Amino acid sequence: METYAVLGLGKFGFHVAKGLAQQGLSVIAVDMDEEQVREINEFVQDAIILDSTDIRALREAGIGNVDVAVVSIGENIEASILTVMALKELGVETVVAKAITTVHGQILSKLGAAKVIYPEMESAKKIVKKMVKNMHYETIDLSITMKIAKLTVPSFWIGASILSPIFEDEYEVKPIAYKHQGIWYTSFEKDDILEKGDILVVLGNSGHIEALSKKI
Repeated sequence: METYAVLGLGKFGFHVAKGLAQQGLSVIAVDMDEEQVREINEFVQDAIILDSTDIRALREAGIGNVDVAVVSIGENIEASILTVMALKELGVETVVAKAITTVHGQILSKLGAAKVIYPEMESAKKIVKKMVKNMHYETIDLSITMKIAKLTVPSFWIGASILSPIFEDEYEVKPIAYKHQGIWYTSFEKDDILEKGDILVVLGNSGHIEALSKKI
């Protein structure tokens, strides 16, 4: 079994340590803050109060023997850099480090971090993506099992007839209305072709509507 050390128990580090432990992995959690260490203690194999920049303390705690070390110190850039340096000097093969800026990340990479992650940037990207997606995809619950979805026609449906069997055969939803050039239509002809920018309303099982949302 691989052993992990998580150094820095802020929100990010706490959830990383807890998540790894919940996967059945051996985790040593490290922080200088006694309260942070106490909070994580029930979830991990070992929780230790120490200064992660102190190579001697790390060695005595056995951190040099772990397979993977996650440096989740972000705001204190100096401590983050010194911790990565100490871990590499101890011979930890795989170091994953959190960075708060691209320059910070570049420094960590040059010091030997195998992977640099940017939680704040990645979180912001996910939020923006979700916001944009929500502007183009709305759902209404009709019952526990049925939903209506209103969406901007996705690229994979552009050029398809609204009466095409693709909706029910491949996505298991049924078009019930669409908006083209500002006009709503609820009755369809075979030559009604969906174009970029059209708005489509479909009816389907809740699971199928949810699956569709993930493909857009």
